[in-house]
Amino acid sequence: RRFDYRPETDPYCQARYTFCPTGSAIPVMKEEDVIEVYRLQAPVWEFKYGDLLGHLKIMHDAVGFKSSLTGKNYTMEWYELFQLGNCTFPHLRPGMAAPFWCNQGAACFYEGIDDAHWKENGTLVLVTTISGTMFNEMAQWVKYDNETGIYYETWTVQGSPDKKSTVWFDSYECSKFILRTYQKLADLGAVFKKIQTNYTSIILFSGEPVYLGNETSIFGPQGNKTLAAAIRDFYNPFKPHQSVREFFVDLFKIIDRVILNHQFYLFYNLEYWFLPMKSPYLKIIYEEVPLPVGSKASFGV
Repeated sequence: RRFDYRPETDPYCQARYTFCPTGSAIPVMKEEDVIEVYRLQAPVWEFKYGDLLGHLKIMHDAVGFKSSLTGKNYTMEWYELFQLGNCTFPHLRPGMAAPFWCNQGAACFYEGIDDAHWKENGTLVLVTTISGTMFNEMAQWVKYDNETGIYYETWTVQGSPDKKSTVWFDSYECSKFILRTYQKLADLGAVFKKIQTNYTSIILFSGEPVYLGNETSIFGPQGNKTLAAAIRDFYNPFKPHQSVREFFVDLFKIIDRVILNHQFYLFYNLEYWFLPMKSPYLKIIYEEVPLPVGSKASFGV
């Protein structure tokens, strides 16, 4: 779903790590430039935990560019403004009936490619070359995509592990931005190398979701107080924890609700849904998504 504008962020929403600290505007390239495009992938939080999450195949994706005319490198990625936890679960604030969400994602563009970051535990590989004209057209698309696709969605929700299973909800995170960027470049004429490309998805397994309503219809003056209490009660164990004991007590609550009672409340595009959870409940997969084939005259490798 696309939105008309990006809302102002609430001062309550604070990130532990600054979003896009060295970000810059996307430059205008000369039409005759030839620009190398690189696939970048590294374990999530590699800067803090090294390859730890890489062993679980929880990976972060980005795309790199190198101008042949200037020799300059650039990195472009898409991630959460307020870290993953805030995008995945809300805050339950005193005096506020509805859960409060600090959830936005956005593109970040900056000069340079941190070779060590991407190479050491991940991937830095050339996937295609494009013209300066194609790069500039892609930049206009990025602006549109960034202004209208604003909410981070952690979960993919589908009916079963079967590859042909119904996908109830699709995630909207870093890898999906990279896939959209590749597809845009292919549509503009880029020809991609034939290499295997895999991406991480975090999947919830559910029967057919039940629509519950939006914030106003559930938590407003005329809302459903029983449902509102159930949603708040569900999200409570996911709050940040101050002690190990608190964490394990709430972990048992989560297991009880999600696995034993088959319940999950999903907030997706500003609407609440009930998911009747089913085995295997949650799975992290790292599966191949082929590089795209374009529809225009070719340019590139």
